[in-house]
Amino acid sequence: MKRLTQLPFAESSIAIRSCSRPRTVPNAVQRCIHTTPSKPATVVGNLTATGPPPTAPTPSAEYVDSRVARRRKQAELLTRGQDLRAVSGGNGGGTAKLKRFWKDVHVKHADEGLQIHLDKRPLRRPTKQILTIPHNKPHLASAIALEWDLLVSAQQALRQHLIPLTSLVSRALDIADEDASGGGEIRANIVKTVMRYLDTDSLLCWAPEASPDPPGYEVHASRTESLRSIQQKTAMPIIAYLTEKVWPGIEIVPVLDPDSILPKSQPQMTKDVIKGWVSGLPAFELAGLERGVLAGKGLLGAARLVVEWSSELTHLRNGEARTFGIEEAAQAASLEVDWQTRMWGAVEDTHDVEREDIRRQLGSVVLLVSGQTKQG
Repeated sequence: MKRLTQLPFAESSIAIRSCSRPRTVPNAVQRCIHTTPSKPATVVGNLTATGPPPTAPTPSAEYVDSRVARRRKQAELLTRGQDLRAVSGGNGGGTAKLKRFWKDVHVKHADEGLQIHLDKRPLRRPTKQILTIPHNKPHLASAIALEWDLLVSAQQALRQHLIPLTSLVSRALDIADEDASGGGEIRANIVKTVMRYLDTDSLLCWAPEASPDPPGYEVHASRTESLRSIQQKTAMPIIAYLTEKVWPGIEIVPVLDPDSILPKSQPQMTKDVIKGWVSGLPAFELAGLERGVLAGKGLLGAARLVVEWSSELTHLRNGEARTFGIEEAAQAASLEVDWQTRMWGAVEDTHDVEREDIRRQLGSVVLLVSGQTKQG
């Protein structure tokens, strides 16, 4: 027996009431469908409305909130634009929060060192002490003055990425102040951080020998050199320099076996020697080493760059000409990325930004540790 379609509750109730004699059907419920024809609508002629006019529709609360927020945002952008035009034009004006309160930035020679002045106000560190740079680092002082001269508002001074050299020098001065007071917490934390990178140094993680490409996917031999070969040719001169002039007598070995992805540790003597050397670095060299390690994800390349440009470590170079600069350090830190982009191409706004950013950070290391009063 076919089961009858069950109608919705409202319709079924009307249908049941319209049935004169409902009958019971076994295993089913009978439903009578009302079939009264619909009546057409009656068109009424023109009527003259009486009474007050209807109330005008009101916008919803969500619409009002979005409109208010949009207008507030437009007002903020307009105010910001006016402030920036007022500051760039040198006519004054602007809100107290956004406008630049100084006109001139210059380096002043004091007995303590080089100081950066915003008009007549000396630039201060977060500790409220005057930012004072050693006399033998005039290029660093000029670079910091340029940082502040490029700011268009006082609010930008609160963003560390716009004043990276100022932040880096403040870090170095904090280390120097702590050393003078007999403390060592900042220095100990930096040593602990940079030593973690020794066992996973990017210069020591060599790729395994590449297996032959499957048929149809061969890469022409003239297109690229193997990644392992490039890593070895780049790392070996740096390792040789460090083990001969900086840490003589120690052994630095690759941290990856050809058939393993787990890094192995350096010999304990190697760790002890490098840790002792890092712990004894001057304040500016230690801060520069920390920045270089974090930028290049490796300790060896950063140490090579610091030794090459430091005014406090000239005795390690023995008057030799500099051969390891920002470009060499950046290439050593990004070997795998450069190798991949040469084969498959670079991603716009990703690889090019990373390429320039690592050079910017390594350049700040060179400015921080270099000086003019000593040889080199």
